[in-house]
Amino acid sequence: MSVHISVDRDRCTGHGRCYVLAPDVYEPDDEGYCVVRGGAVSAEHAEAAHFGADNCPEDAISVGEGPEDGARGS
Repeated sequence: MSVHISVDRDRCTGHGRCYVLAPDVYEPDDEGYCVVRGGAVSAEHAEAAHFGADNCPEDAISVGEGPEDGARGS
């Protein structure tokens, strides 16, 4: 099972906690905002995905399990 992640670009302010705490899942874009590393996130990285999202002070990241629905941050 895959993990789908959605990043609300309007809420993300570039604190960077997500990609510092879960660098296998998240990375900064050219402006320092969160993007999902490599697009798809495997189930083995689900815990890291949740950890990064849970530590976002702006609650800009949503993580769900199940089939990919195309709701990815970029």
